[in-house]
Amino acid sequence: MTNTISTFSLYLFVALGGACGASLRFYFSQLILNWLGKGFPFATLAVNISGSLIMGTLYGLIENGVIEVSVYRTLIGIGFLGAFTTFSTFSLDTLLLMQHGEFLKAMINILLNVSLCLFAAGIGLYLVTFASK
Repeated sequence: MTNTISTFSLYLFVALGGACGASLRFYFSQLILNWLGKGFPFATLAVNISGSLIMGTLYGLIENGVIEVSVYRTLIGIGFLGAFTTFSTFSLDTLLLMQHGEFLKAMINILLNVSLCLFAAGIGLYLVTFASK
């Protein structure tokens, strides 16, 4: 019976994190769209970079034993970040740019999302590792 309650709690954490992540993504995306417009998928890029920074930080906190893996990984890593950042949106944005003949923008989008998100995740991990020493 304890495993059922524990499993149910984990699903609840995923659902709660997902609801918060999806809501914040919508808010953040609208904010970026209003600020920078629709000429380039800046909203997706900003969400992916910030999500990568959070993921790197979360991983660093877990790896350095600052927080417990199960609850926070489930709530933040799977639930919140799973709903907040979506590779599928990045993929669709890029495909739509290509379909509209915006090949240079599509390549810039790929380059920026991949490089800046890897960089952001690395910064998050580095900051936690540096701070824990």
